[in-house]
Amino acid sequence: MTAHPTSSRQYPVAKSDTEWRQQLSPAEYRVLREAGTERAWVGEYTDTETEGVYRCKACSAELFRSTTKFHSNCGWPSFYAPSESDAVELITDRSLGMVRTEVRCASCGSHLGHVFEGEGFPTPTDQRYCINSISLDLEPASER
Repeated sequence: MTAHPTSSRQYPVAKSDTEWRQQLSPAEYRVLREAGTERAWVGEYTDTETEGVYRCKACSAELFRSTTKFHSNCGWPSFYAPSESDAVELITDRSLGMVRTEVRCASCGSHLGHVFEGEGFPTPTDQRYCINSISLDLEPASER
């Protein structure tokens, strides 16, 4: 197992930087492995309502289910909870002169987005997992 470049944690799915670069497109690599962000409103899953499971683009771990996806009008797919409490890892992010909570895949350490609280959305958790579409693969319920 190897650690994410900015974490000391060891992840069950571990690959070298070269392996990640071979597997992922340059845009996917920038978001998943370098904690980049895709532009708002360009992501494949921003407005999709397809029923199914959202998996990590890098390692295929189950992260979110369509039953927790909601329209937040923020420009990225939004979920109010991960599919399992241990599916994601939450890390304090002090970049860009602010304090946010980064969301990473707990299986491979890939950056997914950020989670925000207290925004007043009518969801059971009052949380918004703001996730980059490019970091996800949707497995439709019809294919399961």
